Amino acid sequence: MAEADVRASDADRDRVAEILREALAEGRLDADEHAERIDAVYRARTIGALRPLVRDLPAGRQEPAPAAPAAPHSACGAAGDNLVAVFSGASRRGRWRVGARINAFALFGGVEIDLTEALFERRELVVNATAIFGGVEIRVPENVTLRGSGTGIMGGYDVESAESADPDAPVVVVRGAAVFGGVEARAKRGKRLRDLRR
Repeated sequence: MAEADVRASDADRDRVAEILREALAEGRLDADEHAERIDAVYRARTIGALRPLVRDLPAGRQEPAPAAPAAPHSACGAAGDNLVAVFSGASRRGRWRVGARINAFALFGGVEIDLTEALFERRELVVNATAIFGGVEIRVPENVTLRGSGTGIMGGYDVESAESADPDAPVVVVRGAAVFGGVEARAKRGKRLRDLRR
């Protein structure tokens, strides 16, 4: 089997999405090109489908090797959830199992992620949030750690960082970009995880 036919992992998609975010921040891609490519990234099934999306960018000129196999994890959302809102809305709230990663993409729409009643299957959750002429809103319990890094281009990127007093508390890391839109992450007052070690 040729390497291009190897199935792409979530880590492969995240690596390509990060290259595209950097290209957007540097002005190598405009908002429409970025949106089109990000959509293709999360639909890509193979390494070969990912390569053309970054081949014309400096960071993508090297042939990316497939990511090392990840440790097996349970089927309930551990591999990653994708929330996409294009001229529409998407939300995830209530009691649900959250794995290691959530990919949120809003284009002329809105994505709402409410983690206040979620069951964390991993100690660290990474939320990749991209908003273009739209918004991504993330709410976490008061007693988890919240960290973030991202870029706002003619838009707002606001993560209210907080460190939990409990070293066993889940860590939510928000990263991404907002272009003529907004990404906002903060703790929801009065909402706390009952069992941080679950």
